[in-house]
Amino acid sequence: MRAKITYFVLAAVLVVYFVLVGDRGVLLIREGTPVTIVFGLAVLVMPLIGVWFLWQTTQFARSADQLARELEAEGGLPVDELVRTPGGRIDRDSADAVFAKRRAETEQSPDDWRSWFRLAVAYHDARDTARARKAMQRAIALHDGKPVRAAGG
Repeated sequence: MRAKITYFVLAAVLVVYFVLVGDRGVLLIREGTPVTIVFGLAVLVMPLIGVWFLWQTTQFARSADQLARELEAEGGLPVDELVRTPGGRIDRDSADAVFAKRRAETEQSPDDWRSWFRLAVAYHDARDTARARKAMQRAIALHDGKPVRAAGG
Protein backbone atom coordinates (compact mmCIF):
# COMPACT_ATOMS: atom_id res chain seq x y z
CA MET A 1 0.00 0.00 0.00
CA ARG A 2 2.88 2.35 0.78
CA ALA A 3 4.25 1.89 -2.75
CA LYS A 4 0.88 2.84 -4.25
CA ILE A 5 0.65 6.00 -2.14
CA THR A 6 4.19 6.96 -3.11
CA TYR A 7 3.39 6.31 -6.78
CA PHE A 8 0.27 8.49 -6.71
CA VAL A 9 2.02 11.31 -4.84
CA LEU A 10 4.89 11.30 -7.33
CA ALA A 11 2.47 11.10 -10.26
CA ALA A 12 0.57 14.11 -8.91
CA VAL A 13 3.81 16.05 -8.52
CA LEU A 14 4.73 15.18 -12.09
CA VAL A 15 1.36 16.33 -13.39
CA VAL A 16 1.82 19.69 -11.61
CA TYR A 17 5.30 19.93 -13.12
CA PHE A 18 3.94 19.13 -16.60
CA VAL A 19 1.32 21.88 -16.23
CA LEU A 20 3.94 24.42 -15.13
CA VAL A 21 6.33 23.51 -17.94
CA GLY A 22 3.49 23.49 -20.46
CA ASP A 23 2.43 26.95 -19.29
CA ARG A 24 5.97 28.23 -19.86
CA GLY A 25 5.94 26.74 -23.34
CA VAL A 26 2.67 28.50 -24.16
CA LEU A 27 4.05 31.80 -22.81
CA LEU A 28 7.09 31.46 -25.03
CA ILE A 29 4.93 30.77 -28.07
CA ARG A 30 2.76 33.81 -27.26
CA GLU A 31 5.84 36.03 -27.40
CA GLY A 32 5.58 35.56 -31.16
CA THR A 33 9.20 35.80 -32.22
CA PRO A 34 10.63 32.95 -34.27
CA VAL A 35 13.12 32.02 -31.53
CA THR A 36 10.56 31.99 -28.70
CA ILE A 37 8.09 30.02 -30.81
CA VAL A 38 10.71 27.35 -31.51
CA PHE A 39 11.73 27.25 -27.84
CA GLY A 40 8.09 27.18 -26.77
CA LEU A 41 7.35 24.21 -29.03
CA ALA A 42 10.47 22.44 -27.76
CA VAL A 43 9.41 23.07 -24.16
CA LEU A 44 5.91 21.69 -24.89
CA VAL A 45 7.40 18.42 -26.14
CA MET A 46 8.76 17.58 -22.69
CA PRO A 47 5.40 17.45 -20.85
CA LEU A 48 3.87 15.53 -23.75
CA ILE A 49 6.56 12.88 -23.49
CA GLY A 50 6.19 12.89 -19.71
CA VAL A 51 2.41 12.44 -19.86
CA TRP A 52 2.79 9.58 -22.36
CA PHE A 53 5.41 7.88 -20.16
CA LEU A 54 3.31 8.33 -17.02
CA TRP A 55 0.26 6.89 -18.81
CA GLN A 56 2.21 3.86 -20.08
CA THR A 57 3.71 3.21 -16.65
CA THR A 58 0.33 3.49 -14.96
CA GLN A 59 -1.28 1.08 -17.45
CA PHE A 60 1.57 -1.39 -16.95
CA ALA A 61 1.25 -1.22 -13.15
CA ARG A 62 -2.52 -1.69 -13.31
CA SER A 63 -2.21 -4.69 -15.61
CA ALA A 64 0.49 -6.30 -13.46
CA ASP A 65 -1.61 -5.69 -10.36
CA GLN A 66 -4.63 -7.28 -12.03
CA LEU A 67 -2.57 -10.37 -12.88
CA ALA A 68 -1.29 -10.55 -9.30
CA ARG A 69 -4.84 -10.42 -7.92
CA GLU A 70 -6.00 -13.10 -10.35
CA LEU A 71 -3.03 -15.34 -9.57
CA GLU A 72 -3.57 -14.82 -5.84
CA ALA A 73 -7.23 -15.84 -6.20
CA GLU A 74 -6.06 -19.04 -7.92
CA GLY A 75 -3.48 -19.68 -5.19
CA GLY A 76 -0.69 -19.42 -7.74
CA LEU A 77 1.39 -16.53 -6.46
CA PRO A 78 5.04 -17.49 -6.02
CA VAL A 79 5.92 -18.45 -2.47
CA ASP A 80 8.69 -16.37 -0.93
CA GLU A 81 11.38 -18.99 -0.52
CA LEU A 82 14.30 -16.57 -0.62
CA VAL A 83 17.06 -16.47 1.95
CA ARG A 84 17.64 -12.99 3.31
CA THR A 85 20.68 -11.36 4.86
CA PRO A 86 20.47 -10.10 8.45
CA GLY A 87 19.78 -6.65 6.97
CA GLY A 88 16.76 -8.00 5.08
CA ARG A 89 18.27 -8.00 1.59
CA ILE A 90 17.74 -10.97 -0.69
CA ASP A 91 20.70 -13.33 -0.82
CA ARG A 92 22.02 -13.36 -4.40
CA ASP A 93 22.62 -17.13 -4.53
CA SER A 94 19.11 -17.75 -3.24
CA ALA A 95 17.63 -15.42 -5.88
CA ASP A 96 19.65 -17.18 -8.59
CA ALA A 97 18.41 -20.60 -7.48
CA VAL A 98 14.77 -19.48 -7.48
CA PHE A 99 15.31 -17.79 -10.84
CA ALA A 100 16.65 -21.03 -12.38
CA LYS A 101 13.57 -22.86 -11.10
CA ARG A 102 11.19 -20.22 -12.52
CA ARG A 103 13.00 -20.15 -15.84
CA ALA A 104 12.67 -23.93 -16.15
CA GLU A 105 8.93 -23.67 -15.40
CA THR A 106 8.56 -21.00 -18.07
CA GLU A 107 10.48 -23.08 -20.62
CA GLN A 108 8.07 -25.96 -19.95
CA SER A 109 5.01 -23.70 -20.35
CA PRO A 110 6.05 -20.84 -22.65
CA ASP A 111 2.45 -19.85 -23.43
CA ASP A 112 1.28 -19.68 -19.80
CA TRP A 113 1.06 -16.11 -18.49
CA ARG A 114 1.29 -17.45 -14.93
CA SER A 115 4.78 -18.84 -15.45
CA TRP A 116 5.89 -15.57 -17.06
CA PHE A 117 4.47 -13.63 -14.10
CA ARG A 118 6.43 -15.80 -11.66
CA LEU A 119 9.54 -15.43 -13.84
CA ALA A 120 9.13 -11.65 -13.75
CA VAL A 121 9.04 -11.79 -9.94
CA ALA A 122 12.21 -13.92 -9.97
CA TYR A 123 13.95 -11.43 -12.27
CA HIS A 124 12.92 -8.63 -9.94
CA ASP A 125 14.23 -10.51 -6.91
CA ALA A 126 17.51 -11.06 -8.79
CA ARG A 127 17.64 -7.26 -9.33
CA ASP A 128 17.28 -7.51 -13.11
CA THR A 129 14.60 -4.87 -13.54
CA ALA A 130 14.76 -4.63 -17.34
CA ARG A 131 14.17 -8.35 -17.82
CA ALA A 132 11.55 -8.37 -15.05
CA ARG A 133 9.61 -5.72 -16.95
CA LYS A 134 9.91 -7.60 -20.26
CA ALA A 135 8.76 -10.84 -18.64
CA MET A 136 5.80 -9.05 -17.04
CA GLN A 137 4.92 -7.42 -20.37
CA ARG A 138 4.90 -10.89 -21.91
CA ALA A 139 2.70 -12.21 -19.08
CA ILE A 140 0.26 -9.35 -19.65
CA ALA A 141 0.19 -9.93 -23.40
CA LEU A 142 -0.38 -13.68 -22.98
CA HIS A 143 -3.10 -13.03 -20.41
CA ASP A 144 -4.84 -10.59 -22.73
CA GLY A 145 -4.50 -12.90 -25.75
CA LYS A 146 -2.22 -10.49 -27.60
CA PRO A 147 0.52 -11.73 -29.91
CA VAL A 148 4.00 -12.02 -28.43
CA ARG A 149 7.39 -12.24 -30.06
CA ALA A 150 9.09 -15.63 -30.27
CA ALA A 151 12.17 -14.55 -28.30
CA GLY A 152 11.63 -14.01 -24.61
CA GLY A 153 12.70 -13.79 -21.02
